[in-house]
Amino acid sequence: MLTSLAYIFLAGLFMAALFERLRLPRIVGMLLAGVALGPYALNLLDPTILSISSELRQAALVIILIRAGLSLSLADLKNVGRPAVLMSCVPAGFEILGYTLFAPPLLGVARVEAAVMGAVLGAVSPAVVVPGMLRLMDEKYGMDKSIPQLIMAGASCDDIFVIVLFSSFTAMAQGGRAPQISSAFPFPLRSA
Repeated sequence: MLTSLAYIFLAGLFMAALFERLRLPRIVGMLLAGVALGPYALNLLDPTILSISSELRQAALVIILIRAGLSLSLADLKNVGRPAVLMSCVPAGFEILGYTLFAPPLLGVARVEAAVMGAVLGAVSPAVVVPGMLRLMDEKYGMDKSIPQLIMAGASCDDIFVIVLFSSFTAMAQGGRAPQISSAFPFPLRSA
C-alpha cells in the first residue's frame, strides 16, 4: 500500500511539473498520472488503495477547502459578499434551468432527471478554482478589487447552492417529493 502511495505522489508531482513546463494546468497532469497508474492502464496500484479511493478523494477535497478558507479574511468576505452570492446562484440557476428546459426534448429524459443533470453539471470544481485563485493572490493580481477572493467565495457558495438543489432534485426523482427544510435541523423551528 505504501508503494502505491509513493507511485501516486511521485507520478502526480512529475506529471504536474511536466504539464506546468508545457504551460498546461497542473491538475491535468495529475489526472493523467492517476489514469496511467490505475487498473485500466498500467495497474500498478494495490487493491486496498482502490477500495479506499472515495475516502482519499474526500480527504483531498477537505484539504483544498481548508486551504481556500485559510487564505480568505473576514474583511475580504464582507467586501465581496453580495457579488459572490450573485455570482454563485445566478449562473448555476440558469444552467439548471437550461438543462431542465432543453434536456427533455433533446435527450428524452424526464424534467426532474434533467434538473438532476443540471445540478451535477452546474457545480464548480474547487480543485480547479482554488489553486488558480491562490496563485493569483500570491502574484497580487486583482487584489486591489478583491477579485480572487470574490471568485473563491462565489465558488464555495455555488457548491453549497448546487448541493442543496441536487439533494432536493434527487429526492424528488426517487420519491416524487422534495424534503422539508425543517427535517434537516435537529431542533424544532419556531414560526414567526
